Amino acid sequence: MSRRIHISREVVLGGAMLVLLGLIATRFPAFVEPGNLANVFNDTAPLIILALGQMAVILTRCIDLSVAANLALTGMAAAMINTAMPDLPIPLILLVAVSLGAAMGLVNGLLVWRLSIPPIVVTLGTMTIYRGIIFLISDGRWINAHQMSDSFKAFPRQVLLGLPVLSWIAILAVIAIFILITRTPLGRAFYAVGGNPNAAQYAGINSGFTQCAAFVLSGALAGLTGYLWVARYAVAYVDIAGGFELDVVAACVIGGISIAGGAGSVGGAVLGALFLGIIKNALPVINISPFWQLAISGSAILIAVAVNVTQNRPKGRVILKKEEHAV
Repeated sequence: MSRRIHISREVVLGGAMLVLLGLIATRFPAFVEPGNLANVFNDTAPLIILALGQMAVILTRCIDLSVAANLALTGMAAAMINTAMPDLPIPLILLVAVSLGAAMGLVNGLLVWRLSIPPIVVTLGTMTIYRGIIFLISDGRWINAHQMSDSFKAFPRQVLLGLPVLSWIAILAVIAIFILITRTPLGRAFYAVGGNPNAAQYAGINSGFTQCAAFVLSGALAGLTGYLWVARYAVAYVDIAGGFELDVVAACVIGGISIAGGAGSVGGAVLGALFLGIIKNALPVINISPFWQLAISGSAILIAVAVNVTQNRPKGRVILKKEEHAV
């Protein structure tokens, strides 16, 4: 039953995206041309990668508000390493970025697991700390394109089979997370911990460890995105990706990831990110004012949350009736 609900959400969201593209095409036909849609996908690739990590965290009844700060810190660190050692191979820089991001995710996970601090409090705190660290290590200065090596900037922009490397990394991340979520014990543990922590504990699943693992995964993907973001836009500074964590959470919610944990899919997270990506790319093109852009994005989030709550409500009523009957 739960699986059918997830599929229907994805189908509805996919249909809404097609309707949206159709409406946009009436105002700006060039937007739906294959080349432009590929550009929209590439623009949305960082959001897709981050949404995959956030999905894992939300599945375990947590939330990670530090992903954008993690992205900014790893991006700044990668840029500083590149300026200090321009000949350092890109795979090594990627390894450093992913490892640093995972370490920051581990900090979040350990604070939630070992000290039982609410995830929203932990990640709000680390979000501020990570931004502060960026200021300390950079002295508040920007790192611009002329300070970065050509190979550093070129990697995410290189075109392979018609798509930039950034897009291919997002596609590979989707495949890898899909396999992790659907084919491994850890992926099943994410759902079990979020769906019923007590039952998961009786089944021998360590809820705290599982939540910590989700934070590490989210941090690693944020670290990867940090390098890709900085290299693609060829700039690193303290406030990079400011507020982007809200887009990441919104993509998950719009994609049907239950904020109560234990329900959601990789496909939903990807569709939610693409839906936001289409809106953010299309509204300026068809001359919608910035105010209405924010209003439309906010309305989409509220509608998605309302749908989630409505679909979860009948389940609660059934449980209540069973409990009353038992009494």
